[in-house]
Amino acid sequence: MRPTGRLPNQLRSVSIVPGFSHHAEGSCIIKMGGTEVLCTASVESKVPPFMRGQGRGWVTAEYGMLPRATHTRGDREAARGKQSGRTQEIQRLIGRSLRAVTDLEAMGEMSVVLDCDVLNADGGTRCASITGAWVALNLAFRKLIANNVMTKLPFLGQVAAISCGIFEGTAVLDLDYAEDSNAEADANFVLTAAGGIVEIQATAEKTAFLPAQFDELMALARIGTAQLHAAQLAALGD
Repeated sequence: MRPTGRLPNQLRSVSIVPGFSHHAEGSCIIKMGGTEVLCTASVESKVPPFMRGQGRGWVTAEYGMLPRATHTRGDREAARGKQSGRTQEIQRLIGRSLRAVTDLEAMGEMSVVLDCDVLNADGGTRCASITGAWVALNLAFRKLIANNVMTKLPFLGQVAAISCGIFEGTAVLDLDYAEDSNAEADANFVLTAAGGIVEIQATAEKTAFLPAQFDELMALARIGTAQLHAAQLAALGD
């Protein structure tokens, strides 16, 4: 039995509310159970120095957690003067995931910075960030179209992410903190709506897991991301 009583293939409750930020070109708050992340997309009319003159755009991400997003207060990384390795790894993952489904050439020379700020953490914050960031990026592009900056959405696909793991010997979908902190194995799947794999992070936390168990996790991930893709489109009114 899962701590929340959910079935092995059952997501937590999912809510994506668009347009939360008054100033960002695109934004949303995504809630997955007790995890809540504010995702904003900010458009800049420049690209990093290494991309100048190529006629291509850039999508990048920053990730952070509020001090009391977790059970105990964590210091602000700005106060410490440096980002943790975990923060750097997660924001690079978010950036890679969104660039994988964005036509950078169709953007022209502009950048979009995706800020993913965790308001409340209960597991799966990186996955919620990726899923919400795609909505925020979509809204930013739609605003650029409305302002005649571009003529069509420069997307190659739709992307969402979900965690899966082996908890008490059973493959389960969408781990919360209680499950994640006690899982025998956990994995994060970044998948497109067309069935493509963008990235998979899988780790045995206690003992090695078998290929058949990985196949179970992959099957659950496809179930979960299909529902998240539908939630993304619903939030956009599509």
